[in-house]
Amino acid sequence: MNESIGKLILRVALGGMVIMHGIAKLTGGIDFITGSVTAAGLPAFVAYGVYVGEVLAPLLVITGFYSRIGAAIIAINMLFALGLVHGAELFARNQTGGWAVELQGMFLFTAVALVLIGPGRLCVNDK
Repeated sequence: MNESIGKLILRVALGGMVIMHGIAKLTGGIDFITGSVTAAGLPAFVAYGVYVGEVLAPLLVITGFYSRIGAAIIAINMLFALGLVHGAELFARNQTGGWAVELQGMFLFTAVALVLIGPGRLCVNDK
């Protein structure tokens, strides 16, 4: 049971923190993301994937409904964020000596871990 509670905590933490970024994009728009996407030579509609990665996927992860798929989508979303927005910071440190993209890295690696370990027993389904 402790393992399932631990997995629930990971799911709620990851989903809760990522969805806050999604809510900010729902209320503030995604123009800056569209600019990054088109500057990279991708079609502008790709920017709307941020809503899938930062709103829908976190809801899947939190509820434990196809949470592995939701976590995989979050991981892909974070790879796009790292590549399109934070690429110059990948090998940089912040003011306190930490990794400049530690938040994005934590989102990415927590999502990958949830893909691998699954949602635990406290979920809607175990997918």
